[in-house]
Amino acid sequence: MKFFLDANILVSVLNKEYPLYTYTSRVLSMADSPDNILVTTNICLAIAFYFAEKKHGRSSAKARIGLLMKHLNIADCGEREATSAMQNKKIHDFEDGLQYYAALHSNCTCIVSNDLDDFYFSDIQVLDPERFFRKYA
Repeated sequence: MKFFLDANILVSVLNKEYPLYTYTSRVLSMADSPDNILVTTNICLAIAFYFAEKKHGRSSAKARIGLLMKHLNIADCGEREATSAMQNKKIHDFEDGLQYYAALHSNCTCIVSNDLDDFYFSDIQVLDPERFFRKYA
C-alpha cells in the first residue's frame, strides 16, 4: 500500500518532537516492509529541512534528510498538481492542496498528518500517526 506523509510527520521524526515522535517514528519504520510505500513531496522535504536546520544546523539537517530520503518515494508535485489545487474551490491553503493532489495522483491509500483539519476537503482517508499505526501496522 502507498501512504503519503505530510511535512509535519517528517519534521516530528527529524526533530524527535515528543510526544508525536512516539508514533511518527513508528509510521516511518513501516517503510522497512516491502508491502508499504511511503510517499512525500519535495516541498515536504524542503519544509522538514527548514525546521531541522533551525534545530540542528545545516550539516546535520542535510544528513538527516539524506537518511530520510532513503526510505521515501518522492511524488510529483508539478504543474498538474498546482493546477488541480488552484482549480479546487474547496481548497483554501495552496500548500495543502499541492500535497493532497500529489498523494491523489500517486494513488496513495491514506494521508498521514498531525493536522487532520488541513485536509478537510480530502477524498483520501486522512489519519493522525497513532490511528494510522493502529490501523495499518
